This record gives sequence, structure tokens and C-alpha cells, in this order.
Amino acid sequence: MYFILIILFIPGVVYGLLMLRYGSGWKNLLPFTPVIPVSGNTKVTVIIPARDEEDNLPVLLQALKDQTYPAHLFEVIVIDDFSADNTATVVTDFPASNIKLLQLSRYLSAEQRLNSYKKKAIELAVEQATGDLIMTTDADCVMGPLWISTMVQYYEAYRPKFIAAPVSFYKENNFFKKLQSLDFMTMQGITGALAALKSGTMCNGANLAYEREVFYEAGGFKGIDDIASGDDMLLMFKIYKLYPHGVLYLKNEDVIVRTLPVDTFNGFMHQRIRWSSKADKYDDKRLTWVLALVYFWNVALLFMTIVALVLPAYRPWLLIFLLYKVTVEYYFLIPVARFFHKTNLLFWFIPGQLFHIPYIVVAGWLGKFGSYQWKGRKVK
Repeated sequence: MYFILIILFIPGVVYGLLMLRYGSGWKNLLPFTPVIPVSGNTKVTVIIPARDEEDNLPVLLQALKDQTYPAHLFEVIVIDDFSADNTATVVTDFPASNIKLLQLSRYLSAEQRLNSYKKKAIELAVEQATGDLIMTTDADCVMGPLWISTMVQYYEAYRPKFIAAPVSFYKENNFFKKLQSLDFMTMQGITGALAALKSGTMCNGANLAYEREVFYEAGGFKGIDDIASGDDMLLMFKIYKLYPHGVLYLKNEDVIVRTLPVDTFNGFMHQRIRWSSKADKYDDKRLTWVLALVYFWNVALLFMTIVALVLPAYRPWLLIFLLYKVTVEYYFLIPVARFFHKTNLLFWFIPGQLFHIPYIVVAGWLGKFGSYQWKGRKVK
């Protein structure tokens, strides 16, 4: 009995200390408040890879058209990744002169096989970009009117080489999507906390920016182009190697990009497997060790749950460990939820544990040893 408890106790203590540290990091991460107006000297290119996104693109393109940043200072490049719907037509018919379409089919044949079409799409768009600052987002996203101007003000104030910025789910209209939003919000909070603590780096491709010049200085996606995912974090690590003080996190509500949760459980698992598949590819091994700790802590909890179902004597201990896990995670999540205006989702946090622990274990395992579907393509 004591052996099983020790298996849980050791990673549990380390995990709790880690969450307390992350909570302190997030609280100490000061929000950026723009003071000086944009100079008018920074040209921006917004890059959006899109595959079968005719339903989502109109909302995003309208949000970009509504930006307060002067239209002559930014362009939008949408890269159509062999879409089978009207994605290309949606872009070409949209009434905005600074929105352009690239089609991947003009650069690659349909028979040509890549492991990362998204990286190739971004690479082509960067080649044709006229902006000094590249901003990327996804086709199912939407943002407020101050997104570009606030990002530019931060860039002009601190001159970072790479900017990570917050992403949030929206339209969480059922229990499953609420759980996704909670899980994603936790990752976003850790992203900001790591930046404040200077103990690691994370980002999400739905909301980031980097200098066009540093993209080429870091070699672009060379060396990571055979990895299906990682157009965001793996590129960030390459830039971080060159400029360890030049990768910053922008905490500001006006730059939050909102994206849609996945509709189906199958789609959700493929998404999370894709995300976890790059975990052992990170150059920043501090993050790899943290991910390993979180994984084995959840494995231990799942194992304890199975044991408790068979041996009733373990059930009080299981309850103690679960309450401990919920308490330290709540401490971390409450201020993060306030920033994203999602404190209402915390009601679903405790019942969500029944879903969260098994999914972490399964997605982590399959991310290393399995395959997944992404945009209709099977990836190993």
C-alpha cells in the first residue's frame, strides 16, 4: 500500500509546487498598457493558412477589415491549402484590397507528399510578404479591432524578435466544449507564467508575431519541416536560440484571439495527439521535463483510480489526492480565468476531472507512438 502512495506522493508534491509557482508567475506578469501611439513605420503582414474554411473565413476577414490599424500599413495573405470547398472564392470575393490569396496548388502538385503542408504554406507567404512584422492566426479565429495596433505598439516599445500572445476558445455551447476551454485556458496561463518566470517558453500559432528578417536568420522551418506540427513552438525555439531575451509574451485583453473548440470527441483527440506529438522535439528541455511530470502525475492518478475501484481501502487516499490536485489547479486558474473573463467555466472544473485525467494519459501516449488525422490527412 505504501509503495502505491509513494508513487503518487512524490510527483504530486512536485506538481503542486509547480502550480503554485506558475500561479505566482501569472500574477506577476504585468499587462501591457499602450502609451505611445503607433509610429506608422511598421508594415505588417498577417498570414492565415486555410484548408476547407469557407464557413469560418468570412468572420475572420471581417474582423481584420475592422482593425483600427491603418489599412495601408498591413496586408493579409490567406494561403489556400488544396481546399475542396469555396475557400479561395471567399477570399477573392471579399471587399478589401489588402487581402490577398495564395494557392498552394500553384507551388506543389496534388501528388506531392509533405508531412507539414502548413509550414510550407507559411513559408511561401513569408516569401511574398511585404511586412516587416509577420503576424499569424488560424482561419477559424476572430479578434478585436485593436489586435494589430496593440501588437505593433508592443513591438515598437520593446523590439522583441518574437511575440507570443493569448488565445481563448469561444462559443462553448455544451459541456464538452466547456471542458476543452478550461483545458486550453490552463495551457494559456502556463504560457504567460513561463514568460514571467523566465523558466521556459510556449506559444500558439493562432496568435503570434515575429520579424520577417529573424524568420530567415533562424533558417525558417529548415530542420523541422518534416514534423507535421510545430509551426509555432518549434520556430519559436529556433529564434529563442538566437535571441533568448527577444522572445516575449504580450498580456493584454485587446490582443486575445478567439478560436473554436472541436465539435467531436474524435476530432478533439486527434488535435491533442497532434499537440503532444511534438513534445519530445522541443529544444527547451525545461518544458519537456514539465510535460513529463504532468503526464506521469496523471498516469499515477489514473492507476490509483483503477486500484481504488478494486480495493476499497485506497478510496479515501484517492479522494485526498484528487482534492489536492483540484485545489492547486484552482489556485492557478482563478486569476487566469479572470483575465479571459471565463470565471463561469470554473463551475465545470471538478466534474471535468473525470474527463481530463484519462485524456492526458491517452493523448500523451498516442502522441508519442500513434498517428492522427489533421485536415483530412493522416500523419504519423
